[in-house]
Amino acid sequence: MLRTFVSLFKNKEIRNKIFFTLAMLLIYRVGAAIPVPGVDSVALSEQISDNSILSMMNMLGGGALEQLSIFAMGVTPYITSSIIIQLLSMDVIPALSEWAKSGQTGRQKIEKTTRYLSVVLAFVQAFSLVYGFDKQYSILESSALSAYLYTATVLCAGSAFLVWIGDRISMKGIGNGISMIIFGGIVSNMPSQFTQVYSILVGGSSNGEVFNGALQFALYCFMVLVIIIFVVIMETAVRKIPIQYTNSISTRGMKNDVTFLPLKINSASVIPVIFASSIMTAPQIVISFFNTELYTKLSSFLALNTPVGLGIYAVLTILFTFFYTDLQVDPEKMADNLKKSDAYIPGIRPGADTKKYLHKVLNRITVLGAIGLTIVAVLPYLLPMFTSIPSSAAIGGTGIIIVVGVAKETMGQLKGQLTQKQYHGFLN
Repeated sequence: MLRTFVSLFKNKEIRNKIFFTLAMLLIYRVGAAIPVPGVDSVALSEQISDNSILSMMNMLGGGALEQLSIFAMGVTPYITSSIIIQLLSMDVIPALSEWAKSGQTGRQKIEKTTRYLSVVLAFVQAFSLVYGFDKQYSILESSALSAYLYTATVLCAGSAFLVWIGDRISMKGIGNGISMIIFGGIVSNMPSQFTQVYSILVGGSSNGEVFNGALQFALYCFMVLVIIIFVVIMETAVRKIPIQYTNSISTRGMKNDVTFLPLKINSASVIPVIFASSIMTAPQIVISFFNTELYTKLSSFLALNTPVGLGIYAVLTILFTFFYTDLQVDPEKMADNLKKSDAYIPGIRPGADTKKYLHKVLNRITVLGAIGLTIVAVLPYLLPMFTSIPSSAAIGGTGIIIVVGVAKETMGQLKGQLTQKQYHGFLN
């Protein structure tokens, strides 16, 4: 690993890409510390720390939501827009379905539509959050409609600017720009979480309890390490299905190799967790416009620090894991591709039987992926129920999944670029 890092920094082009990415992330973190004018960020911070769903949104944004900074919305509207367009492209809207099959030109049109929709969603979500926060916590200096529109416009512009930064990272930096922004926000928030846990377990202890507090903090760090290892295993685990070829050319070329069709245990990644939290948050935002008392009751009922709310959250995560996996992995398309490549699964007839077999295997491994993802997702809220650690500083399972996934993807891209440069230099 160390040798890989040294090789990366020796390559001037890759080194420049790394520095450019770091510079863009620095701009993001500076903007995340600039609050929107006219907002009482202290009052908002106290309320978010007590709300489990808002705490998760704040964690994904690197702490930008708790002070309602200009980047408080993050890239969440763009992600939501991408998911909506992806769903509508599956033979729901004919124009989008045709664009999806039209190659590079169609993808450009879909991307343009996604960006327009993300701006609309960003403004609607920003206005809803500002209105709800002000009605509940009185965070704005003025409650006039113009103040709501102004704050929502600033937040919408900040979200659009973050998407632009993500594009620049994708073009001139390393990794996927949107993913890197989320990664930077989560990682930047981790030191403060460890500091907060340390001050609670050790800093506030008396002389006789310092040892017990230090022991609990060491146990907390060990649990974080165990969760990271578990997430790495879950993200890299695949079910390998053996593949054989019938044509003579492929057989001669691979006679000493075993070819596999890999199916990931967790094909949905962290998307089901985002879906589940959005479904639980949306009704609260809508009701906050009409009935403050009902909003308060519903927020208490759906809070993730209660058994009922956490149970609903877990069930939604499992259901959305199967739903999104079904969208991401198409057994019928995989079976057709195998047939076109003159390949087959030993013991399974090509065509409908292959599709049925792949669907059955995918459902079985998705059960394991859904259970593992749910455990990691609910652990940050389950732990504070039995310990003195607050929910705002609990082990961020969702954040760890994102960090591990982005780090794994980025390192794979860097190694690929390094190998390509070495291969190109060898040919020259």
